[in-house]
Amino acid sequence: MLLFICLAVLIMYVANIVGTLRKERQLTQVELAEAVGVSRQTVIAIEKGNYTPSVTLALKIAAFFQTPVESIFTLHDAT
Repeated sequence: MLLFICLAVLIMYVANIVGTLRKERQLTQVELAEAVGVSRQTVIAIEKGNYTPSVTLALKIAAFFQTPVESIFTLHDAT
């Protein structure tokens, strides 16, 4: 049973609209990074979907954009 649960978690991924929100507000990746206290490389990785931010960082991003965190980050099935 535990193996099944672990496999189910492995086929899920977090999608986000950080890049879209940033571009709509005409912000650079550097500006967003400075606003939420991370590097530009972290913003790039989040936008590409290569990095899932911590809950704390996700909440900072949501607060910055004044948008509910669940509207920015969504869990999807990879299958």
